[in-house]
Amino acid sequence: MHIIIALLIGGIAGFLSNLIMDTDTGIISNIIVGIIGGVVGDLVFTILGISAGGIIGNIVMSVVGACLLLFIINKILK
Repeated sequence: MHIIIALLIGGIAGFLSNLIMDTDTGIISNIIVGIIGGVVGDLVFTILGISAGGIIGNIVMSVVGACLLLFIINKILK
């Protein structure tokens, strides 16, 4: 059950980060970016001392991490 929730949050976070960062990728890429973004977001939030609870908090944390990940990827590729 947890893997399904992680994939769902990853998909939502990846989709929202693609809208924010104005990129265009497929659904699989959205899920991958969202899941990796969740790890990045958790790391950043922990370093900053911010806690995010619940599903909404996890989505926000994942979106922040995914946007940061997409920003870094775009800077490296350009």
